[in-house]
Amino acid sequence: MCSLSRMLALLGALLWAPWRALHGAPLAELSGDQDFQLFLHKNLEFTRKIRVDVATLQSVVCTTFQLCRKEELVLVQQDLGIAQAPLEQCHSRAFRTEGCFSQIRDGLRAYHSSLAAVLELLPGHASLVETLQLDAANLSSNIQQQMEDLGLATVTYPTVTYPTVTYPTGGRGPLPAFSSRFHHQVGGFFILANFQEFLQTAYRALRHLARL
Repeated sequence: MCSLSRMLALLGALLWAPWRALHGAPLAELSGDQDFQLFLHKNLEFTRKIRVDVATLQSVVCTTFQLCRKEELVLVQQDLGIAQAPLEQCHSRAFRTEGCFSQIRDGLRAYHSSLAAVLELLPGHASLVETLQLDAANLSSNIQQQMEDLGLATVTYPTVTYPTVTYPTGGRGPLPAFSSRFHHQVGGFFILANFQEFLQTAYRALRHLARL
């Protein structure tokens, strides 16, 4: 098993770059760490399951409200101020493993909170939304546990605030405030769309590491 310092250096070399530039990254040493591989495979499947559930809710929003394409709603999105939870620490040349993992964890907590707006929008699908909230919380806990196992310090970032939605450090901020039913519908659409993109980045990372 490689030393902790070497493992963290290898992780840093992988995660700062855009994912499509990572093919063939020299991380073979990590493949011998059974605990890390178990973490990868377990959470790869878990992330896949969450993505499927988010896609199901996206389909419901599309069918129910005829909200299906992001490019048709860009102006409303700008008006609402709903943006993606930040992950710049995972793609910066000034990459820090603690920062990247902290932002993934905090992003999951933020989406757990924001999904309450989707729950209000789709009461007939409350069971699925609540399951998704629980899964987001559990995946966040898994990331936190992996940080602790690797000896990574928790990094705290300032609250990122938008006009109608807050992504707090701990994921316990207020729900988005929508001025109309239509804005609520569009807000729910973008919460799910942004969450799906967030999960895709996490999924690609886990899949790449698991294939080494």
